[in-house]
Amino acid sequence: MYYNKSCAAKGTSYGNRNPLFIRSMQRASVNIYKTDSSYVMLVFAPGRIKEHFHLDVKGTELTISYTPPEGFARPNWILREYSRGGFVRTFTLDDRIDTANIAAKYIDGVLQVTLPILAGMESETKEIKIS
Repeated sequence: MYYNKSCAAKGTSYGNRNPLFIRSMQRASVNIYKTDSSYVMLVFAPGRIKEHFHLDVKGTELTISYTPPEGFARPNWILREYSRGGFVRTFTLDDRIDTANIAAKYIDGVLQVTLPILAGMESETKEIKIS
């Protein structure tokens, strides 16, 4: 599995959108770890509403996005170090991922996406000798 930069960082044109909105689109941090049978992505997105996340697999790309609900309160901030705004993250999946069985759950502000590895496609560990 390979990471692609967010759509905002890919040079996608956002027209006259506020630059602060574009910056908030990159705010969902992601950690990825590997188990024997899958990759697990942890998308750190506290304060979001589970039903407003969207995961989509198209070809070899997995896109994870969040769109805030309409009418979401926007206070007159005095200090703002965190944003609960929308974001888009895109990842390229290799042919070892079982895209039909990708699963996700949102618990305690973390979206956990499990990307199962197809049976027989687990990578082998190979020691490389240094000469």
